[in-house]
Amino acid sequence: MKEIRFFYVPDATSRDEMPEEEAMHALRVLRLKSGDTMMITDGCGNFYEAEITLAATRRCLYKILRTMPQTKPWRGNIRLVVSPTKMMERMEWMVEKATEIGFDRVSFLNCDNSERRVVKTKRLEKIVVAAMKQSRKAEKPIIDEIESFDMFISRPCNGAKYIAHCYEEVERTDFFNDLMSIDKDEEVTVLIGPEGDFSMEEVNKAIQAGFKSISLGDCRLRTETAALSAVMMANLAKRR
Repeated sequence: MKEIRFFYVPDATSRDEMPEEEAMHALRVLRLKSGDTMMITDGCGNFYEAEITLAATRRCLYKILRTMPQTKPWRGNIRLVVSPTKMMERMEWMVEKATEIGFDRVSFLNCDNSERRVVKTKRLEKIVVAAMKQSRKAEKPIIDEIESFDMFISRPCNGAKYIAHCYEEVERTDFFNDLMSIDKDEEVTVLIGPEGDFSMEEVNKAIQAGFKSISLGDCRLRTETAALSAVMMANLAKRR
């Protein structure tokens, strides 16, 4: 049986042509042709069964045969807020795997101990789209531009909000246990610091802003490992 291929087409119902990059992949790599069927995700919670109506050199037109609204495997929203590592490849890996697991949004922080101050979100968007299609997700995570720690915590933040850190002198609760005690539909935001951890001043500022101090376990984790662990815990705690 031939495997059905997934493609990402934003606003799929208001157009009849695939974006050029997706069209090139469908026609040149997969050798699809007129009359072939495919699956489209709009990144907003829907799958579409579609038929190719025109397969030209750089253009791929389609018509939608069936609309299939999807329900997320997890409830509520999961937002990861992380200070990027010096080697961006580690963040790219983390975002890819978090997309495969399932989360809703990733934001980046410029912290006191951050080793990277710039994030190229366009590349991350491509990685997220590829991971979304590969893992057959109907929702595309939102990717935010990097901003300062102080600016982020100064804004209102809905739902349960947490800051993970390694300071033993500051009381911490277990992240997963706390997640299991709240409503599954409640939005969850978790802050993960840089390799040198958040500064003590940042931890105190976050706690004063209403963020709960948490631990992700007994082991010290690299930034990308801690971020992925937090996403996994939230996904498991909020699964349907």
